[in-house]
Amino acid sequence: MTKNKEPIADVLIIGGGAAGLSAAQMLGRCRRSVTVVDNGQPRNAPAQAVHGFLSRDGINPAELLAVGRAEARQYGAVIVRGTVLAAGGNLEQGFEVTLDDGTPLRGRRLLVATGLVDELPAIEGLRGRWGKDILHCPFCHGWEVQDQAIAVVGSGPWSVHQALLFRQWSSNITLFLNDKLVPADADAEQLASRGVKVVAGRVEAVRVEQRRLRGIALAGGPEIAVEAVVVGPTAQARLEAFAGLGLVPSVHPAGVGTYLETDADGATSVPGVWAAGNVTDLKAQVLASAATAAWTAVVINNHLMAEETAADVRAYREKLTLTGA
Repeated sequence: MTKNKEPIADVLIIGGGAAGLSAAQMLGRCRRSVTVVDNGQPRNAPAQAVHGFLSRDGINPAELLAVGRAEARQYGAVIVRGTVLAAGGNLEQGFEVTLDDGTPLRGRRLLVATGLVDELPAIEGLRGRWGKDILHCPFCHGWEVQDQAIAVVGSGPWSVHQALLFRQWSSNITLFLNDKLVPADADAEQLASRGVKVVAGRVEAVRVEQRRLRGIALAGGPEIAVEAVVVGPTAQARLEAFAGLGLVPSVHPAGVGTYLETDADGATSVPGVWAAGNVTDLKAQVLASAATAAWTAVVINNHLMAEETAADVRAYREKLTLTGA
């Protein structure tokens, strides 16, 4: 990395999704200089629409981000397309990242909003329909598949909860055990009481025909027609580039992936570095990610203000000493 040759922004934000752009907008409104690094790979890119976002329900994810970039730029944010390969620095000297094209960028404070990568079960056909009729969250997509024949593919105990949740949107739910779980007696009773069908055997593939989901194929068994499939992906925090700063992912207590631990205001264990969005909260939907990032931006601004005020107080005292006042 280069040393202190590039202009330094007040805040360097890594990630141009809902969290990063929300923080950039807020910091811009605080008259802070902001640089956002956006790799153009948002987690929800496969989805056709964003739901549960007041005033923006049904908007295409790409359109939402385009609006967000325009608003952030309106307040002076600079948005750079690229991927961060390495990061270093500290609170005293500032932070620096190096992009995949070799560009170095610097910031007095660093906000990590890199999001997550969803790792799907190793089942043929899942990735191509992910975010369309291959789903995981009923609150994001349940309305769109209401009353359809929905398959829940077992990946662990959490799958029972998914089946019971999606039962709220459809009476035609089938839980495929997929050789991954054996429901406890209490779980089996709940599934039966709600009319959820349970099918044993390993899921070999999901079949697609003319860009539409056709059914679930069992190993050595029949193909069962379904209209939507629910899976339990493992969400992995995008933190590889920040190992040099000491930012390492933690395993989520629920066993559903990794995340970056922060305090209630988004501060990480590294002084001067904050995080917001899905990288620190696996369950956060788009609206929640944007909201928490806006608050974290306020905290970062106040942290900078305290540093600047302390410097001005020192200069003020020195001036009084020199003038003898």
